[in-house]
Amino acid sequence: TLNAILFSFSELERLSNLVGKPSENHPLHNSGLLSLDPVQDKTPLYSQLLQAYKWSNKLQYHAGLASGLLNQQSLKRSANQMGVSAKRRPKAQPTTLVLPPQYVDDVINRIDRMFPEMSIQLSRPNGTSAMLLVTLGKVLKVIVVMRSLFIDRTIVKGYNENVYTEDGKLDIWSKSNYQVFQKVTDHATTALLHYQLPQMPDVVVRSFMTWLRSYIKLFQAPCQRCGKFLQDGLPPTWRDFRTLEAFHDTCRQ
Repeated sequence: TLNAILFSFSELERLSNLVGKPSENHPLHNSGLLSLDPVQDKTPLYSQLLQAYKWSNKLQYHAGLASGLLNQQSLKRSANQMGVSAKRRPKAQPTTLVLPPQYVDDVINRIDRMFPEMSIQLSRPNGTSAMLLVTLGKVLKVIVVMRSLFIDRTIVKGYNENVYTEDGKLDIWSKSNYQVFQKVTDHATTALLHYQLPQMPDVVVRSFMTWLRSYIKLFQAPCQRCGKFLQDGLPPTWRDFRTLEAFHDTCRQ
Protein backbone atom coordinates (compact mmCIF):
# COMPACT_ATOMS: atom_id res chain seq x y z
CA THR A 1 0.00 0.00 0.00
CA LEU A 2 2.84 2.42 0.86
CA ASN A 3 4.53 1.61 -2.43
CA ALA A 4 1.29 2.38 -4.29
CA ILE A 5 0.95 5.69 -2.44
CA LEU A 6 4.58 6.56 -3.19
CA PHE A 7 4.02 5.78 -6.86
CA SER A 8 0.90 7.94 -6.91
CA PHE A 9 2.75 10.87 -5.36
CA SER A 10 5.57 10.48 -7.88
CA GLU A 11 3.08 10.46 -10.74
CA LEU A 12 1.31 13.51 -9.31
CA GLU A 13 4.61 15.38 -9.00
CA ARG A 14 5.51 14.50 -12.59
CA LEU A 15 2.17 15.71 -13.92
CA SER A 16 2.29 18.89 -11.84
CA ASN A 17 5.62 19.79 -13.42
CA LEU A 18 4.05 19.54 -16.86
CA VAL A 19 1.33 22.07 -16.02
CA GLY A 20 2.20 25.41 -17.58
CA LYS A 21 0.98 28.90 -16.92
CA PRO A 22 -0.79 31.19 -19.40
CA SER A 23 1.48 33.79 -20.93
CA GLU A 24 0.77 37.23 -19.54
CA ASN A 25 2.06 38.88 -22.72
CA HIS A 26 -0.85 37.48 -24.75
CA PRO A 27 -4.16 38.02 -22.94
CA LEU A 28 -6.31 35.40 -24.64
CA HIS A 29 -8.96 35.39 -21.91
CA ASN A 30 -10.48 31.96 -21.25
CA SER A 31 -8.39 30.30 -23.94
CA GLY A 32 -5.45 30.49 -21.52
CA LEU A 33 -7.03 27.57 -19.66
CA LEU A 34 -5.94 25.36 -22.55
CA SER A 35 -2.36 25.64 -21.27
CA LEU A 36 -3.39 23.64 -18.19
CA ASP A 37 -3.73 20.52 -20.30
CA PRO A 38 -0.84 18.22 -19.25
CA VAL A 39 -0.89 16.32 -22.56
CA GLN A 40 0.65 19.05 -24.68
CA ASP A 41 2.23 16.62 -27.11
CA LYS A 42 -1.18 15.24 -28.12
CA THR A 43 -3.31 18.38 -28.02
CA PRO A 44 -1.05 21.44 -28.44
CA LEU A 45 -4.01 23.77 -28.82
CA TYR A 46 -2.66 26.57 -26.69
CA SER A 47 0.73 26.70 -28.40
CA GLN A 48 -0.94 26.75 -31.80
CA LEU A 49 -3.29 29.48 -30.63
CA LEU A 50 -0.37 31.57 -29.42
CA GLN A 51 1.37 31.13 -32.75
CA ALA A 52 -1.75 32.18 -34.66
CA TYR A 53 -2.17 35.18 -32.35
CA LYS A 54 1.42 36.31 -32.93
CA TRP A 55 1.04 35.82 -36.67
CA SER A 56 -2.18 37.87 -36.68
CA ASN A 57 -0.52 40.71 -34.77
CA LYS A 58 2.46 40.69 -37.13
CA LEU A 59 0.16 40.68 -40.17
CA GLN A 60 -1.79 43.62 -38.80
CA TYR A 61 1.44 45.52 -38.12
CA HIS A 62 2.81 44.96 -41.62
CA ALA A 63 -0.55 45.81 -43.18
CA GLY A 64 -0.53 49.14 -41.33
CA LEU A 65 2.97 49.89 -42.63
CA ALA A 66 1.97 48.98 -46.18
CA SER A 67 -1.13 51.14 -45.97
CA GLY A 68 0.92 54.12 -44.85
CA LEU A 69 3.37 53.68 -47.72
CA LEU A 70 0.64 53.26 -50.33
CA ASN A 71 -1.21 56.34 -49.15
CA GLN A 72 1.93 58.39 -49.73
CA GLN A 73 2.03 57.38 -53.38
CA SER A 74 -0.13 58.83 -56.13
CA LEU A 75 -1.74 55.68 -57.49
CA LYS A 76 -3.10 55.63 -61.04
CA ARG A 77 -5.85 53.38 -62.27
CA SER A 78 -4.37 52.96 -65.73
CA ALA A 79 -1.43 54.07 -67.82
CA ASN A 80 -3.65 56.48 -69.74
CA GLN A 81 -4.07 58.67 -66.66
CA MET A 82 -0.38 58.97 -65.79
CA GLY A 83 -0.11 62.46 -67.22
CA VAL A 84 -3.49 63.73 -66.11
CA SER A 85 -3.64 65.69 -62.90
CA ALA A 86 -6.30 65.08 -60.32
CA LYS A 87 -7.84 68.50 -60.94
CA ARG A 88 -8.34 67.81 -64.64
CA ARG A 89 -9.95 64.44 -64.23
CA PRO A 90 -13.65 64.52 -65.02
CA LYS A 91 -15.84 64.05 -62.01
CA ALA A 92 -18.42 61.31 -61.97
CA GLN A 93 -21.80 62.65 -62.85
CA PRO A 94 -24.33 62.10 -60.08
CA THR A 95 -27.17 59.82 -61.02
CA THR A 96 -30.67 61.00 -60.37
CA LEU A 97 -33.13 58.74 -58.59
CA VAL A 98 -36.20 60.68 -59.74
CA LEU A 99 -37.36 60.07 -63.28
CA PRO A 100 -40.56 61.35 -64.90
CA PRO A 101 -43.46 58.89 -64.55
CA GLN A 102 -44.06 59.08 -68.30
CA TYR A 103 -40.52 57.86 -68.96
CA VAL A 104 -41.03 54.95 -66.56
CA ASP A 105 -44.30 54.06 -68.30
CA ASP A 106 -42.61 54.09 -71.71
CA VAL A 107 -39.83 51.77 -70.51
CA ILE A 108 -42.30 49.31 -69.00
CA ASN A 109 -44.48 49.36 -72.13
CA ARG A 110 -41.48 48.62 -74.34
CA ILE A 111 -40.50 45.70 -72.12
CA ASP A 112 -44.08 44.44 -72.17
CA ARG A 113 -44.04 44.38 -75.97
CA MET A 114 -40.69 42.55 -76.02
CA PHE A 115 -42.03 39.40 -74.32
CA PRO A 116 -45.39 38.16 -75.64
CA GLU A 117 -45.68 35.43 -72.97
CA MET A 118 -45.24 38.00 -70.21
CA SER A 119 -47.91 40.55 -69.27
CA ILE A 120 -47.09 43.56 -67.09
CA GLN A 121 -49.69 45.63 -65.25
CA LEU A 122 -48.44 48.95 -63.87
CA SER A 123 -50.11 50.80 -61.01
CA ARG A 124 -49.25 53.66 -58.68
CA PRO A 125 -51.26 53.24 -55.48
CA ASN A 126 -48.92 55.39 -53.38
CA GLY A 127 -47.98 58.42 -55.43
CA THR A 128 -45.31 58.23 -58.12
CA SER A 129 -43.75 54.91 -57.04
CA ALA A 130 -44.69 52.20 -59.51
CA MET A 131 -45.81 48.67 -58.70
CA LEU A 132 -45.80 45.97 -61.35
CA LEU A 133 -47.77 42.76 -61.50
CA VAL A 134 -45.90 40.51 -63.91
CA THR A 135 -47.72 37.38 -65.08
CA LEU A 136 -45.45 34.85 -66.76
CA GLY A 137 -47.61 32.51 -68.83
CA LYS A 138 -49.55 30.23 -66.48
CA VAL A 139 -46.52 29.54 -64.32
CA LEU A 140 -46.14 32.33 -61.80
CA LYS A 141 -46.87 35.91 -60.87
CA VAL A 142 -44.34 38.45 -59.66
CA ILE A 143 -44.98 41.62 -57.68
CA VAL A 144 -42.27 44.19 -58.40
CA VAL A 145 -42.01 47.28 -56.20
CA MET A 146 -40.17 50.10 -57.92
CA ARG A 147 -38.82 53.43 -56.77
CA SER A 148 -38.81 55.49 -59.93
CA LEU A 149 -37.06 53.04 -62.31
CA PHE A 150 -35.12 51.20 -59.60
CA ILE A 151 -36.45 47.86 -58.36
CA ASP A 152 -36.66 47.65 -54.57
CA ARG A 153 -38.47 44.39 -53.93
CA THR A 154 -39.84 41.35 -55.71
CA ILE A 155 -42.22 38.66 -54.52
CA VAL A 156 -42.87 35.56 -56.61
CA LYS A 157 -46.10 33.58 -56.17
CA GLY A 158 -47.87 30.80 -57.97
CA TYR A 159 -50.19 31.50 -60.85
CA ASN A 160 -53.28 30.49 -58.87
CA GLU A 161 -52.29 32.27 -55.64
CA ASN A 162 -53.97 35.46 -54.51
CA VAL A 163 -51.73 38.52 -54.91
CA TYR A 164 -54.18 41.09 -53.54
CA THR A 165 -55.08 42.13 -50.01
CA GLU A 166 -58.61 42.46 -48.68
CA ASP A 167 -58.79 46.12 -49.74
CA GLY A 168 -57.83 45.28 -53.35
CA LYS A 169 -54.18 46.40 -53.25
CA LEU A 170 -51.18 44.33 -54.23
CA ASP A 171 -49.90 42.30 -51.30
CA ILE A 172 -46.20 43.15 -51.12
CA TRP A 173 -45.50 41.52 -47.74
CA SER A 174 -46.87 37.99 -47.57
CA LYS A 175 -44.76 35.29 -49.20
CA SER A 176 -45.89 32.38 -51.31
CA ASN A 177 -47.39 29.28 -49.74
CA TYR A 178 -45.20 27.03 -51.90
CA GLN A 179 -41.54 26.36 -51.26
CA VAL A 180 -40.65 26.41 -54.95
CA PHE A 181 -41.83 30.01 -55.35
CA GLN A 182 -40.15 31.01 -52.08
CA LYS A 183 -36.90 29.75 -53.61
CA VAL A 184 -37.54 31.73 -56.80
CA THR A 185 -38.20 34.83 -54.68
CA ASP A 186 -34.80 34.43 -53.01
CA HIS A 187 -33.14 34.00 -56.40
CA ALA A 188 -34.92 37.09 -57.73
CA THR A 189 -33.59 39.12 -54.81
CA THR A 190 -30.10 37.87 -55.68
CA ALA A 191 -30.68 38.88 -59.30
CA LEU A 192 -31.52 42.43 -58.20
CA LEU A 193 -28.12 42.64 -56.53
CA HIS A 194 -26.44 41.25 -59.63
CA TYR A 195 -28.03 43.55 -62.21
CA GLN A 196 -26.77 46.92 -60.98
CA LEU A 197 -26.09 49.81 -63.35
CA PRO A 198 -27.22 53.08 -61.78
CA GLN A 199 -26.30 55.10 -64.88
CA MET A 200 -28.71 53.08 -67.05
CA PRO A 201 -31.66 51.90 -64.92
CA ASP A 202 -33.74 50.98 -67.98
CA VAL A 203 -31.10 48.43 -68.99
CA VAL A 204 -31.23 46.97 -65.48
CA VAL A 205 -35.01 46.54 -65.62
CA ARG A 206 -34.83 45.01 -69.09
CA SER A 207 -32.06 42.60 -68.03
CA PHE A 208 -34.00 41.58 -64.95
CA MET A 209 -37.16 40.96 -66.96
CA THR A 210 -35.16 38.90 -69.46
CA TRP A 211 -33.82 36.80 -66.61
CA LEU A 212 -37.31 36.48 -65.14
CA ARG A 213 -38.70 35.34 -68.47
CA SER A 214 -36.42 32.26 -68.33
CA TYR A 215 -38.78 30.82 -65.67
CA ILE A 216 -41.41 30.20 -68.35
CA LYS A 217 -40.21 26.55 -68.29
CA LEU A 218 -39.81 26.30 -64.54
CA PHE A 219 -41.46 22.88 -64.41
CA GLN A 220 -40.27 21.66 -67.82
CA ALA A 221 -36.52 22.33 -67.99
CA PRO A 222 -34.14 19.75 -66.45
CA CYS A 223 -31.05 20.68 -64.46
CA GLN A 224 -28.08 21.32 -66.72
CA ARG A 225 -25.70 19.59 -64.30
CA CYS A 226 -27.45 16.48 -62.98
CA GLY A 227 -30.03 16.17 -65.77
CA LYS A 228 -32.87 15.55 -63.32
CA PHE A 229 -36.19 17.36 -63.19
CA LEU A 230 -36.67 17.07 -59.43
CA GLN A 231 -34.29 17.14 -56.50
CA ASP A 232 -35.68 16.97 -52.97
CA GLY A 233 -39.10 17.44 -54.52
CA LEU A 234 -38.20 20.76 -56.20
CA PRO A 235 -37.54 21.60 -59.86
CA PRO A 236 -34.44 23.57 -60.93
CA THR A 237 -35.19 26.97 -59.40
CA TRP A 238 -31.89 28.71 -60.20
CA ARG A 239 -31.27 30.47 -63.50
CA ASP A 240 -27.76 31.48 -64.48
CA PHE A 241 -27.44 35.24 -64.83
CA ARG A 242 -25.42 35.00 -68.05
CA THR A 243 -26.64 31.91 -69.87
CA LEU A 244 -30.14 31.64 -68.26
CA GLU A 245 -29.62 27.88 -67.90
CA ALA A 246 -31.58 25.98 -65.25
CA PHE A 247 -29.86 24.47 -62.21
CA HIS A 248 -30.95 23.04 -58.90
CA ASP A 249 -30.02 25.17 -55.93
CA THR A 250 -27.37 22.64 -54.84
CA CYS A 251 -26.10 21.86 -58.37
CA ARG A 252 -25.17 25.44 -59.17
CA GLN A 253 -22.27 25.46 -56.70
